[in-house]
Amino acid sequence: MVGHIHSVESFGSVDGPGIRFVVFFKGCPMRCKYCHNPDTWEPGGGTEMTVDEIIEDFNRNKTFYKNGGITATGGEPLMQMDFVIELFKRCREEDIHTCLDTSGITFTPGNTAKFDELIKYTNLVMLDIKHIDSGAHIELTQQKNDNILEFAKYLDENNIPLWIRHVAVPGITDNEEYLFKLGEFIGSLKNVKALDVLPYHTMGVKKYEALGMEYPLKGVEAMDKGKAIECKKVILKGVRKVRHLD
Repeated sequence: MVGHIHSVESFGSVDGPGIRFVVFFKGCPMRCKYCHNPDTWEPGGGTEMTVDEIIEDFNRNKTFYKNGGITATGGEPLMQMDFVIELFKRCREEDIHTCLDTSGITFTPGNTAKFDELIKYTNLVMLDIKHIDSGAHIELTQQKNDNILEFAKYLDENNIPLWIRHVAVPGITDNEEYLFKLGEFIGSLKNVKALDVLPYHTMGVKKYEALGMEYPLKGVEAMDKGKAIECKKVILKGVRKVRHLD
């Protein structure tokens, strides 16, 4: 079995705990307006790699990863679930910490057999929740968010450690009502270990230009980090309400 890999990063520091070997998978059904990796959208292509080759690359710098591990990201790594399962199973055999960075968009309630297998070997899931409102989520990503939220519940029910990531975008997600509702949802989950609210940036603009694509959020300015901190505070208010911490 081979995986279609867009690229790898040898010393990732923002894709899970510690220093990590990060594998960027090809293919994604989402079309997020702020995506800065549109070159990962199409499935197939890229570099074909086996699990053995990925583990070999990891082992070249193994001493640097003693507090880290391997992160599968993308694109959407669950577009190649069979390969991710094989990779994470091998990681478990070699005592390598595994982190899945996903949108959860491929999850289907009632048909979880492969997910049940995957989570046996998954130490941490970093779940990107793009928008808590279903209609606004479709506008932002061209996909519904129903299965994404169900995936979060599924992980919680199966006691899988969860990091939530949310991008604060001016005029789109920096809405107090939506942020508070997101907090209420997060507050209903018992196994959330971290919450990252990331300020929208425009670093993807140049890539769109290079690919001959029109940037969907042209004219939207990058968000100040201080504003993202304020957005996080609103989310945490929602969390505290549900958990009766106020």
